[in-house]
Amino acid sequence: MAKALGTVYEFSAPLLDGSGCSLAQFQGRVLLIVNTASQCGFTPQYAGLEQLYRAYRSRGFEVLGFPCNQFGGQEPGSAEEIGSFCAKNFGVSFPMFARICVNGAHAHPLYRFLKEQRPGALGMFGVDGIKWNFTKFLVDRQGRVARRYGSSTPPKALESAIERLLAES
Repeated sequence: MAKALGTVYEFSAPLLDGSGCSLAQFQGRVLLIVNTASQCGFTPQYAGLEQLYRAYRSRGFEVLGFPCNQFGGQEPGSAEEIGSFCAKNFGVSFPMFARICVNGAHAHPLYRFLKEQRPGALGMFGVDGIKWNFTKFLVDRQGRVARRYGSSTPPKALESAIERLLAES
């Protein structure tokens, strides 16, 4: 019988450059994990995510971007194109991972875990799918999923929740 996973630190995923990244390297930090897309109506949220990252990184905060092409084909580019788009248009400096699936049979294990921990508003049995790009999961310093936010929640609206989690030891 497989051991149940308890924190996001038990997962890894490749970065845009193809190198592996264990989320264990973020242990003790508050994380905002977001599925992203370059051709979405919510794409301007990259600017707000970068602002949060720059404002709180020195206090123990990280934004982790996970490009996904499952919603309207809005992230069709190569890893190089995704990275270039994010840097050129929004000055993204937070870690960006290789494109993944967040729903379905090929969903990345991290996203299966996130959805089990914080199902959406209509979630049944903890497996409610991601509805669209820019769904956000806020993770505390212990690697537990604290909150889930929908696509329409702007990054700035998360500041007070981030502040509270950063204040916790």
